[in-house]
Amino acid sequence: MTYSLCKLIMKFIWIFYIICLGFLNLCYGIENIGGKKLSSKQSSALVEPLKRAGANSAELRNAIARIRSERAEGLAFLIQHMPERDLKTLSSDYLIENVNYAYKARSESDWAKSVPKEIFFNDVLPYASINERRDRWRKDFHVRFSPLVKGAKTLEEAAQVLNKEIWKIINVRYHARKRPKPDQSPYESIDAGFASCTGLSVLLIDACRSVGVPSRFVGTPMWANKRGNHSWVEVWDGNSWQFTGACEYSAAGLSNAWFKGSALKAVKENPKHAIYAASWKRTKTNFPLIWDLGIDYVFAENVTDNYTGNIGSRVFIQIFDKPGGERVAADVEVWMSGSKVASGRTRDSTNDTNDILGLSLKKGMDYELKAAIKKDKDWSKSFNVKGERDEEIQFFLSE
Repeated sequence: MTYSLCKLIMKFIWIFYIICLGFLNLCYGIENIGGKKLSSKQSSALVEPLKRAGANSAELRNAIARIRSERAEGLAFLIQHMPERDLKTLSSDYLIENVNYAYKARSESDWAKSVPKEIFFNDVLPYASINERRDRWRKDFHVRFSPLVKGAKTLEEAAQVLNKEIWKIINVRYHARKRPKPDQSPYESIDAGFASCTGLSVLLIDACRSVGVPSRFVGTPMWANKRGNHSWVEVWDGNSWQFTGACEYSAAGLSNAWFKGSALKAVKENPKHAIYAASWKRTKTNFPLIWDLGIDYVFAENVTDNYTGNIGSRVFIQIFDKPGGERVAADVEVWMSGSKVASGRTRDSTNDTNDILGLSLKKGMDYELKAAIKKDKDWSKSFNVKGERDEEIQFFLSE
């Protein structure tokens, strides 16, 4: 074997060794960051984001190392679904402050504590809704707006108070031409004093999230009557998503906005006329940002059915101990295709007989009802929604 060939083989072996060592170090480093042991699921989910972060992965690792153990799962979720622009630029201080104040708000009211973990992660914890500038708003907004909702008894009441009061505090109002750009960040809108429906929606969402109310950015690229696009906000009321116009408080409550009629005519199968809800968690659908259709890192769900009536009537759920027996109160969850879509608490004999848990579910779909019953912690039953008016479904523990 010639000297040159031997040298080439040794070089190849050395390169292979370095690659293997780097891979092992990466895997080990993710499982153990700052003495914090992450689950194998979290570790594997973070491999790719930390790789894409490049030099800024040090900041992300620093954030994981410094965050309290019980909040590490939330931070890992943020990083896992973070767009590359943020992976490469956001500091550990920014992320830690965002996560800490999100959890702080969650601890301050019963209605914030009641939000399911997956909804908290996807619709309270994120620091951004779309492609807006990444402002450090979380702590500031919590200080400003949490006093407004101290007396609120429900998620809906808190959202309504915010939509009525924050605009007087921050002095921002709608103007289609005076706003500098459509996709303004919170502080860009506050500095300008004006915002489009998009900028106003971003502001209201951040205000809601700052006090623990799940909220998300919703919109359509073009109304079916071709009168332009529109953006608005959806709020989780504890049972389902309800809509509202930002800076358009309605005393009638959520889901009573002026655009209700236009939304009714949306077309699910037509990307131009469908309605989308932004999602931090990656999905198979991109949110069509009409001001920059080249952006592909904002994900969404097509929620058109929620507006066009293709969801059946409200479904009323009751649990009895046996046929003809007593009603049973239980915390229940409704699951579809491996995802929780609704939750609530059934009523018992101490409640009025007309007081029945009502949930918004889709017509013709198959669901599974899960409940934590004293005698059976893993009780569950499958059911189908027929879409009948005031449909009531009864379940019996004895069956």
